[in-house]
Amino acid sequence: MVMVRAHVFISGLVQGVSFRYYIRQEAQALGLSGWVRNLPDGRVEAAFEGEKEAVNEMIAWCWSGSPTAQVTDVKVGWEPFDSTSTSLSAGAQGKGFEIRR
Repeated sequence: MVMVRAHVFISGLVQGVSFRYYIRQEAQALGLSGWVRNLPDGRVEAAFEGEKEAVNEMIAWCWSGSPTAQVTDVKVGWEPFDSTSTSLSAGAQGKGFEIRR
């Protein structure tokens, strides 16, 4: 099992359409940990940590997002996986994904 961390920036109509809440729901369903937040420039930023296959599935999901979102771009950066992260230990139970303000 390969564990990874992806740092993602999602552009388009992604604020005011419950995008962050849908991301959290999908990430928890995939057993991922991490966080999501709105940025002042209208994008959504997120970090996903977990099994590589699940993280890739989450990134693919970001292209559609919530039902009323209109995603125009998803930029992904890969970062070192940190097994000592607090959110990771909670994420093993699917509860370590937070919406940041």
